[in-house]
Amino acid sequence: MSTQVLNHPWPYPFWIGHRGAGKLAPENTLAAFRLGAQHGYRMFECDAKLSADGMPFLMHDATLTRTTNALERLAPDASATGGDHAWAELSQLDAGSWHSRAFAGEPLPTLESATRWCRANGHALNIEIKPTPGTERRTGEGVAAHAARGWQGANILPLLTSFSVQALQGARETAPSLPRGLLLDALPGGWLHSALALDCVAVVCHHALWDSASVASVHGAGLRALSYTVNDEPAAQRLMELGTDGIITDRVDLFSPS
Repeated sequence: MSTQVLNHPWPYPFWIGHRGAGKLAPENTLAAFRLGAQHGYRMFECDAKLSADGMPFLMHDATLTRTTNALERLAPDASATGGDHAWAELSQLDAGSWHSRAFAGEPLPTLESATRWCRANGHALNIEIKPTPGTERRTGEGVAAHAARGWQGANILPLLTSFSVQALQGARETAPSLPRGLLLDALPGGWLHSALALDCVAVVCHHALWDSASVASVHGAGLRALSYTVNDEPAAQRLMELGTDGIITDRVDLFSPS
């Protein structure tokens, strides 16, 4: 299967806005997507996890404290873990004020709302499956099921990625037609075999891990080589010279995707 990947056109833009617009707006919000689009970006990366009642929503951290006003809104003895709360409760949180006053009141988006926005505006999406610890397979299944419904009939399907093999296994069994990528922050023995065993179309590494040998190995197996999170020009230039296939960046203000 994998050796055929490179024989087909890669449908995704080279430049991908990290969590929407990197650090210029509150991460994983529609405000960040809109700002990234204003900088010319046509594809965004986001993190998706499940609420306690199974709603996929966008947030990176396991806990709510860094990027919402949960400490103010929730009861003092309430869990700080986002996945411990029902969506009705999570939807009332402010996910913008922590960043700056300009974004006060920005809500946590559901994956469905992010999907609707992307499809309405012609943007591609990289959905990182970011499970609450202990819910890896269930999160992969839930995110994939919602993504498959939301992108039904789309010309360019979302790319599902995760550091969790269990999450990707759940995604593959639930929505096998959605492309997958294995995220890595190191290159342990058997890393490429793991990606192939999951029927991935891409390996997404921390940018410093790529060299000519690892890129050649990925391309030789028919997969694509993507990088996170690249925020300076020398690193980006090195990756382009290596022939990698995509860069995820916070610096939507520095790198022009055109």
